[in-house]
Amino acid sequence: MTRVLVLGATSAIAAQIARRYAARGSSLFLVGRAPDKLARLREQLGDAVVGHLEADLDDTAGNAARVDEAFHRLGGIDVAIIAHGLLGDQQASERDWQVAEQILCTNLLSAVSLLIPLANHLEHARAGHIAVLSSVAGDRGRPRNFTYGAAKAGLNVYLQGLRSRLWPAGVGVHTFKLGPVDTPMTVDHRKNLLFSRADVVAAQIVAGIDRDVAEAYVPAFWRPILGVVRAIPEPVFQRVAALAGR
Repeated sequence: MTRVLVLGATSAIAAQIARRYAARGSSLFLVGRAPDKLARLREQLGDAVVGHLEADLDDTAGNAARVDEAFHRLGGIDVAIIAHGLLGDQQASERDWQVAEQILCTNLLSAVSLLIPLANHLEHARAGHIAVLSSVAGDRGRPRNFTYGAAKAGLNVYLQGLRSRLWPAGVGVHTFKLGPVDTPMTVDHRKNLLFSRADVVAAQIVAGIDRDVAEAYVPAFWRPILGVVRAIPEPVFQRVAALAGR
């Protein structure tokens, strides 16, 4: 039986991931901030949920204890999913440090505060998987979301180093770079053909963990798109409204 910790479990994608693991007969420990959403998810998943915590993962000082509790309640962790995030208001983050700090904390510092205890537990066990939901925004700074993108870029580099650290212990570290997904997080964004569905993205993430992929774009069509975007010289990039516009 696979023992799965889902951090940020009340996000739309994380909830879909949890449903897929529950359908496989896995045991789950859920950590989420929204009590009503967490209660509904627990009811839907039934006996698959062996424990849960209502917690704001931006409270970084308490995250090691939360990971420890999940580890003990599950009797070990086979798969840990870090799924919480915050797009935030880019233009507000350029005027107000507190807004920028919140975006950086949720998307980078909070994740690292969870990765440290998770890595230590799984390195000691010499087995397991850590999967982190990142973003294509971390591949290139764009005026419309560069505070968020900077946090995700930092997270991606941290995961690269962690992956190499844990490789000798047989622990998989998986970075999933998501394009835009139609969820409550993007409710105010105009939708186009590049938007994916939460259930489709969740299926690809679980499949990627199963295949032990190190880093994947989700959906996969983002890999060639971002390859081109990264290669554009900055003076050219700045003149392309679709890329450098607000």
